[in-house]
Amino acid sequence: MVKNITGTLIWYYYICKREVWLMSHEINPFEDNAFLELGRIISGESYSREKKEIPIEGGKIDLIKKRDGSLVIGEIKKSSKYLEPATMQLLFYLWKLKRLGVEATGELLIPKEKKRIPVNLTPDAIEKLENAIQNIKEIIKRDTPPPVVKTRFCRRCAYYEFCNA
Repeated sequence: MVKNITGTLIWYYYICKREVWLMSHEINPFEDNAFLELGRIISGESYSREKKEIPIEGGKIDLIKKRDGSLVIGEIKKSSKYLEPATMQLLFYLWKLKRLGVEATGELLIPKEKKRIPVNLTPDAIEKLENAIQNIKEIIKRDTPPPVVKTRFCRRCAYYEFCNA
């Protein structure tokens, strides 16, 4: 079982609580899922001049750069359909860095849509993030996964077989 909260768990929390439980119990999604592969390709081919995939405790920052003397971290996504989960994942990384004494701002980067969305760690964002982390800890403690709740995200989910067998 996963002991540390990660950026990926934050992402899943805002999409599906069942995915949080499955991932945290090391039940991995179907890796050959076309949508996961597409995300890896977009991330790998975009922003080639930037420093990418920087590991930190709790995840991997997609991209890091300096702009006007400030540190900017970027989270690359294939679509803006998942704006809230992506924002919260990026806020998680900003929060982790802040706790290490590193000040940074964030940007959601959606190359196929040519979007660059600024993200800043505010007191309200910290409160929302800390509540999500507490809820994730409660989900992880469960003996069984939460029930299936059908959402608009289900049909493309790499965990689809775990919920629709």
